[in-house]
Amino acid sequence: MPDLDLAPQPDPALQPINAFLSAFARRQAARTVDLPGGFAVYDDAFAHSRANNQVVIDTAVDPEELPAVAEEALGHLPHRLVSVLDDEVARASAEPMLRAGYTHSTYLVMRHEGPVPAGGAAEEVDLDALRTPLTRRWRGFLPDVGDEVLRHLVDRREARRRGADAVHFIGARTESGEVASWADLYLDPATGVAQIEDLITSEAHLGRGYADAVLSTALRWAADGACGTRFLTADATDWPRHWYARRGFRVIGHSHCFERG
Repeated sequence: MPDLDLAPQPDPALQPINAFLSAFARRQAARTVDLPGGFAVYDDAFAHSRANNQVVIDTAVDPEELPAVAEEALGHLPHRLVSVLDDEVARASAEPMLRAGYTHSTYLVMRHEGPVPAGGAAEEVDLDALRTPLTRRWRGFLPDVGDEVLRHLVDRREARRRGADAVHFIGARTESGEVASWADLYLDPATGVAQIEDLITSEAHLGRGYADAVLSTALRWAADGACGTRFLTADATDWPRHWYARRGFRVIGHSHCFERG
């Protein structure tokens, strides 16, 4: 008879990854407010950015109370974003949040377990180099939003420099010098954790290997920066998860977002 106490245990890498995500959100925020089960982050300079004005739940919380917690923290905003890092807490909270009018998205936490590439033909870039292609790409994602919203979504990247001990914007350029693909790399050598975030390629340059160059460079820099835990998050319903899996990333857990407005 099987031992019913031997339930699958969470991957041990999830704890430092979730701790990193929680600390990053706090560090990049202009201000924070502690809440039951987590905290709220705010940045009035990027008021249109949900990621910069949201609730992060990183410990246990009463699922039935979560909608009220979010409303208290975000009621002054036209939008609501609640990120729940723990899979079990998020699944318990899903029904109350859906009743309160939220949508629910699941993200895969994917750890790189393949060989570390020798490196890629990408380089450090600044926000000025990213501004035009990033604005163009966001316009494609959100064709109906105004210019101020786009500006906040682009310029908020600068606030990310506060989020980790080392923050790099990595880009792969075309022969003419245009940044064709880019990503963020966040390093915390003290805990050995590195995150690759927002890997995006301009539509005009898709399928030409630029994203591979960015990803290979990010993985090499993370390994050289003493970060043995290298991870990213990917939408559980979108195709990039398969692209990452072919490049040595394995799903080790899930995080969740609830949105409204």
